[in-house]
Amino acid sequence: MRVLYQLREAGFDAYLVGGGVRDLLLGREPKDFDVATNAHPDQVKDVFGRNCHLIGRRFRLAHVRAGRDIVEVATFRAIPRDDGGDHETDNGMILRDNVYGNIEEDALRRDFTVNALYYNIADFSVVDYGSGMADLRAGMLRLLGDPEVRFREDPVRMLRAVRFAAKLGFNIHRAAERLMPGMASLLREVPSARLFEECLKLFHGGQAVETFEKLRHYRLFDWLFPETERCLGEEEDHFPITFVVHGLANTDARILENKPVTPAFLFAVLLWEPVRRLAGFYVEREGLDETASLQRAGSEVLVRSLERVSIPKRYSLDMREIWQLQPRFEARSGKRPQRLLSHPRFRAAYDFMLLRAKAGEAEQELADWWTRFQASGEEEQRSMTQEPDGKGTSRKRRRRPRSTKKSAPVTE
Repeated sequence: MRVLYQLREAGFDAYLVGGGVRDLLLGREPKDFDVATNAHPDQVKDVFGRNCHLIGRRFRLAHVRAGRDIVEVATFRAIPRDDGGDHETDNGMILRDNVYGNIEEDALRRDFTVNALYYNIADFSVVDYGSGMADLRAGMLRLLGDPEVRFREDPVRMLRAVRFAAKLGFNIHRAAERLMPGMASLLREVPSARLFEECLKLFHGGQAVETFEKLRHYRLFDWLFPETERCLGEEEDHFPITFVVHGLANTDARILENKPVTPAFLFAVLLWEPVRRLAGFYVEREGLDETASLQRAGSEVLVRSLERVSIPKRYSLDMREIWQLQPRFEARSGKRPQRLLSHPRFRAAYDFMLLRAKAGEAEQELADWWTRFQASGEEEQRSMTQEPDGKGTSRKRRRRPRSTKKSAPVTE
């Protein structure tokens, strides 16, 4: 409110807009607040001085610090036009959008009607230039304008449609819904770094399982994680592969409980199926041991996945460790369990192994043993890691990563 009134006192129009207005009208607590104004970014900078930081090239924005919070302030955008202005497209896709306009033009170029609602502090009204209020009451996600044109302008709008539908419990309007499977391939034109950020929004919003199911339904998941999708299309021992769903359900539960979630664990879950399958191929066909096979398979799958979703190295290194630690859980004698327990990535690898057990990929007895081992004192831990003869040499045979019946590697 301070940002809105300060802009108004400086002689500019200023409105609360988008998700913040939508969520307040739905009785939800907004995650953040966005402001739209007729002030240009440099003018916003002049109003707020050192408390303002201008960001973005594709879409110039002002971040205004208000106490501990950041309020995003955007200048009204105009409908794209070929006039040599600061606007760039490629085959209908908007690459840069800094053509400024008025509030009516700004409303018409937003994605969904329920996101084109403006709260006006001048008279405390909600301004609706589309059918936003009606669609909000009907629980409908409707694109403003021609859905095909809007998806071509920015294919990420298909991902946003899925995310909002899962988050709000809304239906996607049929005019847009019927286009999405056929236009999913447009995602290949989106920078892979942007798709990484979109994946975090999709799966770290507390509705990861429902989002995942909708992405698969509209054939969008295939363009984000093609190797995983091919694995999920098969069965093992006449049972569907459930690991990804268990992993995403675990993520949802942690978010609900306000526990931390990490991108490394999320993407380790999303890419585990192709890694496991390829590792099984290297074990069976080339005679590599489990650790070497997982190391090689993980590297290859990660390299291919970067073409679609660019996972930063700081996360991919942690992902590889989570995968490569899995065979070490089988070694439960001598000092090996204690060494594994002290590994910096133990907790994430342990949680990952619990998911494997829940999905039937690892023995539940193994998961129970490690759960008990962590909670035990030193004396009981020594007892658990030694056989009756005191030598601690006997242990269960290591399990190899499962592969499909043909043991064929996953490739593009």
